Formats: sequence, structure tokens, C-alpha cells
Amino acid sequence: MALVKSIKERCRTCYTCVRECPAKAIRIYQGQADVVSERCIGCGNCLQVCSQNAKEILNSVPDVLSLFNRGLTTAVVLAPSFPVEFQDIPYPRLVGMLRKAGFDTVHEVAFGADLLSRAYRKRFQNNREERVIASTCAALVAYVEYYHPELVPVLAPLVSPTVAISRVLKRLLGEHIHVVFIGPCIAKKGEIRHHEVKGEVEAVLTFQELRTLFQHRGVTPDSAQDSDFDPPHPAKGMLFAMVRGLLEAADLKDDPLSEDIRVAHGKPLFIEAIREFNAPENRTRLLEVLCCDGCIMGAGIRKDIPLYLRRKAVSQYVQERLTRLDGTGHEALMAQFSDLDLSRSFSVYDRRIVEPNSEELAAILRQLGRLSPDDELNCGACGYETCRAHGMAIYRGLAENEMCLPNTIEALKTSISRLAESNMELATMENALNQSEKLASMGQLAAGIAHEVNNPLGVVLMYSHLLLEKYGGEPRLREDLTLIAEQADRCKRIISGLLNFARQNRINRRPVNLFNLLSQTIKTVNFGKAIQVTLKHNMNNPVADIDEDQISQALLNLLTNAQAAMSKGGELTIETEDTDESVRISVADSGVGIPKENASKIFNPFFTTKQIGKGTGLGLAVTYGIIKMHRGEIKFESNSNPSTGPTGTKFIISLPRHE
Repeated sequence: MALVKSIKERCRTCYTCVRECPAKAIRIYQGQADVVSERCIGCGNCLQVCSQNAKEILNSVPDVLSLFNRGLTTAVVLAPSFPVEFQDIPYPRLVGMLRKAGFDTVHEVAFGADLLSRAYRKRFQNNREERVIASTCAALVAYVEYYHPELVPVLAPLVSPTVAISRVLKRLLGEHIHVVFIGPCIAKKGEIRHHEVKGEVEAVLTFQELRTLFQHRGVTPDSAQDSDFDPPHPAKGMLFAMVRGLLEAADLKDDPLSEDIRVAHGKPLFIEAIREFNAPENRTRLLEVLCCDGCIMGAGIRKDIPLYLRRKAVSQYVQERLTRLDGTGHEALMAQFSDLDLSRSFSVYDRRIVEPNSEELAAILRQLGRLSPDDELNCGACGYETCRAHGMAIYRGLAENEMCLPNTIEALKTSISRLAESNMELATMENALNQSEKLASMGQLAAGIAHEVNNPLGVVLMYSHLLLEKYGGEPRLREDLTLIAEQADRCKRIISGLLNFARQNRINRRPVNLFNLLSQTIKTVNFGKAIQVTLKHNMNNPVADIDEDQISQALLNLLTNAQAAMSKGGELTIETEDTDESVRISVADSGVGIPKENASKIFNPFFTTKQIGKGTGLGLAVTYGIIKMHRGEIKFESNSNPSTGPTGTKFIISLPRHE
């Protein structure tokens, strides 16, 4: 069973657990952190750093309750770090609570640590050429067996203090005794299942699980009586809970001027120490390694206790117990168990995964946007120290591309940019649709009005011109008749525009040479000498499938508008471009420009900025409709403020080459 599991509904995918796991036993799958049980060493780092409490440990409380329910004789062994967790409960009361909970005898693991301290001291003093890594930390042993199998032979062939005290108790109380360990270490749950020591300890509880057991059994400090630990009582082995505890208990000096002894604790120091142990220049004879910063910092202890308070709690307890220790009796016990077998062997459980070759790794890095070593940011946001480590994890199936935060941010920026473009296109299409609907409804109205007005208007036109011809010579009547004829002609132009506007929903496509069409259309407008006209053809193929008459009408509208905008003269530039799929025509003038407040209205029917009688307001509306019926696009750029640059307007028409 897995020592640690993820609670997926609580995981926020912050990658903190990935970053802090020394064994890289946490994979990200479908955006969720998942503990890979066969790679987990039980160090508990992930539990300590997870702010969302999205990790849970293997629950061993049912195993202990099963021992009670079966009426088996149980002995509980308490780790020397217990004063940290239970600072509010005097240790005699805690011992009484353990008895009240159902344990037959209550002991301290620290006596087993005393025996091991003596064993380490003898090995260090008697075997000057031996180089060993202390095997007191269960998580460290698993790390070496899994990920540094070449170092398994140099693990000190000695049991942990937990197994040592279990062997002591089985000699004292009999083999029928069932030992339960309570401490801060999750890795102990894995240690007791190791085939070398299986059966030595029945169950392992963390201090947090002990609180659960108390609650289940209805045990409180007030419901229990003070009691002392059962023998054997420990000495300096109680210091094992802290960094350098082994050295202190064994009276071995960590001399900074000597290379014989080294201590490493916590990530990443212990990883580096293990990696360097076999280096040719490394002459360390005894390496004490702890995966955490001492057992007082174990994952099975409450998180909210500062380090200095933890050290203080253990130090005060050790001092109190040592002042009351019967030194002679302790030495006698040590002698009694001098022949106790404390040996064990270790096995290789190689969990290393084949690494990708350089080409495979480069391909993965390219997917992360890391095309060269200069692109490798090594920011650590993914939970891995380097981009290459992340790439290797992806190869092993432990990580996903999306974990790369810089690459994800770039991808999001690209997506946002594309979404913005899509939104802009949708807005343009919506505006075009609204405009088309507006033009369609107004086209129907215009057609009706034009047909109804056209007949009586013809009569007015005919008789106004007849009257002007007949009586135009009389000064008294000429001015009035001229005004009538001019306004009737204006009405005719409006009606003509309305009819053109109404007819734009029907187009007759055929291949047309745009160069010839533009040239002919330009000739129909009398620009005069004040306006300089320039025609630039940049098309490889000037032929497109269009309605010649309607496009000519649209261009004519643009040209006459440009002429009107340059009443004092200027420059008019008509330019063409093309691709295989489309053609583009631009008409740019140096006139007065279109004010910003009018920019959204220029394609509306009957909107005009010309003087009364000078324009109908239908030219650009008709042009817009013609272009849209060709499934093209018309847009403009304009500046009417001389302080910001040259004034003028440029209309750009884009048309598909083929239907």
C-alpha cells in the first residue's frame, strides 16, 4: 500500500510537492499531482509543504485497533521526539494515556539507540579503513536502495533504533509480544515491511495518528493517571531525535578539521552528500544522513511548532531524564544486551528510469520552447531544478509540458492574441451583418420610394425645363424657373441614387481587367489641374471576377468624394495590389480628412458632411453594399487634424479574385 497518497480534489497544482520531493516520486497527470508509490521513500516532505493539505498518509490506526480487539499482548515504543508533539502533556501522564488506550507496556525507542550508538562507535574505532553511511534513517535507506544501488554495500549493516528496541523487548518479554512504534516518521511504515525486518514491528503510528487513537478510545489527559516508562530506560540515545544525535550518543566528535565524519540533513544537502560519497577525493569514514532536519522535524509532528521550541522541548526532557538515570543500572542493561544481534542487510530495489538520449531530450525541450541552452531559464517554477530535469521527467512520464510556466505564459499570450483577433473579426462581421441588414431594409424602402416618386418627378422635370426654354428669356421669371429646374434635377439624382442603392443586392460577375476599368473610370471625372492624379499598378494579374458596372460605380463614388475633399487641390493616388486569391484597390487623397466623430457613420445611408444640395449621402452606402455583395471588404484610414500629421483619407477595397 502507498505510504502517501494525493487528495486530488484538494490539489491546486502548485508543483510545490514536486519541487520538494527528493525522490521525484510525484508525477503530474492530467493536471493533478499523484504520488508514485513505488518511487516514494516516505520522507514526508510533500506533506509538510502542501498548504492545501492535499496529501494523506497510510492510516495504521485500524491495524493497532485490530491488535487490541484480538486480545494480543502489545508493547508500544515511543520515539525520542515525542516531547515536541506533546509539550502540553507531562510525559508521565502521556505514558498513562498509552496504557489507558490499551497498550500492555510502554517503552522508549531511545534504549535501542543506546545499543546502536555503542555499535557505531566500535565499528568506527576498530575498522579504520571502513567507510559507511549510517542506516538509522529509514527514508535514507530507501533512497539509497532505490536510486543509488551502488551505495547499498556501504550502508552500515545495522538495524534502526526501532528494530533494535523491538529485539530487546522480545528477548525480555517473549517472542509473543507485538511491538507498535509511535513517532514522527512516515518512512517507518515502509521499513517494517522490508523483508529483512518484516515481523519485528507490527505497526507504525505517527504522533498525529496517536491523537486519533486516543480520540477513538476515549482517552484524555484527565481520564488517565501518571505512570513511568517500563524498562529498559535510555541514556544519551534520547538525543537521536536531533541532528548529530548519533554522534553525541556515541561520543564521536565531528571535528571540522578532520574528514572522518560528516553530517548531512535535509534536502538538498543529503542528496548532495549521497551523490558525492563515492567521489575519489571523498575520504569520509562515517556519514550520518537524515532526510529531514532531524526527527524533531518529521512529517508526523504538528507543523506549527518552531524549530527552537522543538529543540528546547527535547533538550529539557533529556536533561530531566539523565539527572534521574541510574548509571550503574543502565550499564548493566547495556552489558546484558551486548550480544544482541543488531545486524541486518540491505537490498537493491533499483527504481532508476532510463534517461533519454541527447536527441530525445532536445526534442522534448523544443516542445517547451527551449531551442538552445540560452533558452533554458532553469527558473524552477515547474518543480524541477533545471529545464533539462523537467525534460527528463516528461520522458519518464512524471511530468507534463504544461508545467513549464514561462512556456505556458507564452502560449496563453498567443492564445489571448488569437482570441483578440477572433473577437475583432467577429465584431467586424457583426458590424457588417448589421450594416447589411440595415442596407437591405433601407434598400427595399428606397426602391419603393424611388418608383413612387419617379413618375411624378418626370412630369415636373419635363415641364420645368419646357417653362425654362419658353420663358427663360424674361428676366422676371428666369431666376425662379432656373431654381425649379435645378432642384428637379437634384431630385432626379437622389432618385437615381436610391435606385442604385436598391439594386446592389444583384451582381453579375464576369472576368474584368481592373487596370482598364480603373483607367476608364478615372477619365469620367474631371479633376482639373489643381488635383494631381497618380495611378500605380502592382498587380501580377489584373483580371478578377466582378460586376463591372457596380465596381465602376463604387470606384466613381470614391473618386468624386476624394475630389470634393480637395476643393483647393491636392494629390490623389490610386494603387492596386494582388495575390493569387484576392485583389486590392486603394484610393488615397490629401483632402480635409474625416473627423473621428464621423468615422462610425460614413457608411450610413443619407449621412453626408457636404453642403445642402451638394450630396445625397448615398455614395458610400452604395459603395459599401456593392463591396459586401462581392464578399469583399472596405475600410479606411483618415486624419483630419493637421497637428498630428498630413490630412487626408485612404479607402482600401479588398475583393476575392474568384467567386
